[in-house]
Amino acid sequence: MSVPLLKIGVVLSTMAMITNWMSQTLPSLVGLNTTKLTAATGGTLDRSTGVLPTNPEESWQVYSSAQDSEGRCICTVVAPQQTMCSRDARTKQLRQLLEKVQNMSQSIEVLDRRTQRDLQYVEKMENQMRGLESKFKQVEESHKQHLARQFKAIKAKMEELRPLIPVLEEYKADAKLVLQFKEEVQNLTSVLNELQEEIGAYDYEELQNRVSNLEERLRACMQKLACGKLTGISDPITIKTSGSRFGSWMTDPLAPEGENKVWYMDSYHNNRFVREYKSMADFMNTDNFTSHRLPHPWSGTGQVVYNGSIYFNKYQSHIIIRFDLKTETILKTRSLDYAGYNNMYHYAWGGHSDIDLMVDENGLWAVYATNQNAGNIVISKLDPNTLQSLQTWNTSYPKRSAGEAFIICGTLYVTNGYSGGTKVHYAYQTNASTYEYIDIPFQNKYSHISMLDYNPKDRALYAWNNGHQILYNVTLFHVIRSD
Repeated sequence: MSVPLLKIGVVLSTMAMITNWMSQTLPSLVGLNTTKLTAATGGTLDRSTGVLPTNPEESWQVYSSAQDSEGRCICTVVAPQQTMCSRDARTKQLRQLLEKVQNMSQSIEVLDRRTQRDLQYVEKMENQMRGLESKFKQVEESHKQHLARQFKAIKAKMEELRPLIPVLEEYKADAKLVLQFKEEVQNLTSVLNELQEEIGAYDYEELQNRVSNLEERLRACMQKLACGKLTGISDPITIKTSGSRFGSWMTDPLAPEGENKVWYMDSYHNNRFVREYKSMADFMNTDNFTSHRLPHPWSGTGQVVYNGSIYFNKYQSHIIIRFDLKTETILKTRSLDYAGYNNMYHYAWGGHSDIDLMVDENGLWAVYATNQNAGNIVISKLDPNTLQSLQTWNTSYPKRSAGEAFIICGTLYVTNGYSGGTKVHYAYQTNASTYEYIDIPFQNKYSHISMLDYNPKDRALYAWNNGHQILYNVTLFHVIRSD
């Protein structure tokens, strides 16, 4: 009789599990709790708060506009994420709910089988207990035929088993309740299946077509709004922590669709090995890379990858080299006339950063300084194939006073420092040969920026900040003139 007593714990444990499931899981399933489903709006490549979003499905954002006194429509446009559009929220919720119900159905099936098995055992134990009770009555009637000691032992055992009777009754009631829940879940699953069929394939495909059409129209609109004036820089997103204090990393803005290789160059001199990562995910999560050996060591951190070639300043010279990364051959070499080199006209942080190569929506640029311009910044537009200087602008900004610089839409933006508190405070417009002082906050998270470059494909700033690889989102301002 000791074995059935041990099963009391099993029965009570099973009842506790059922009670816990009924109080927590079932209310959320049938909508009795306070949680409400909401449409997903997207979240870590977020184009409004950072370059890498929490939710990669976030897409285009539209802001309000107004007309000024001259009848112009003023719009602020944040570069959209070039990823898949967000799905229909209702359909997504429906699918999630259906999967949840189906998973719950399977759990109830398992619970039901276990309940039925335990119930059979308890019923068997009940019959044994009933027989014991009958035997006890017989013993009581003919107690003269049995020893008093045996009578007391049996009576004591009966007193131990008697509390199990009401427990058994409650257990049987709970088993019926589980069956009822099972039927209700099956009915709910059937209703959800019908509902999914009702708003399923046809409406979803139609919605996808409409969203795709809208995205195409928005992308066409963005092509017209390709350039604008920098008005804001987001908080930094730390992609990786690796390498020394100085270095550069980048992606190719003219890479084929679907290709997102990352190029990584540690240090600012006496190095000629370039790492190639197959994707941003590989760069972030692994150390799987291909190594390219350049024919000469580079100088500074102003290298760029553009249309499959890497452009860099040869160490201790004013020579620019175009190196094809696929064939690993030099395609072109050209001297940048009068450009200072070998730490003659570096950025404020030093590091042989005399010549800084950049790309934007208009192509390839070189930023440097010359004796002829008294050490102030010179901007040259370069032919990416021949490296010939197409046009040059002399500014009045001392290059040694600049923390770092980058070009967006033909405008050179300069930071006031490289450590501590930093901001973008100078802009030179090459299309008008004019400049202005501005005040755009720029968070210098790790207190030492040695590389800052704009990528027109991502609409993002790539930075190397004290051994951290960083991304910033940018906000551009556009003026759309009405007919």
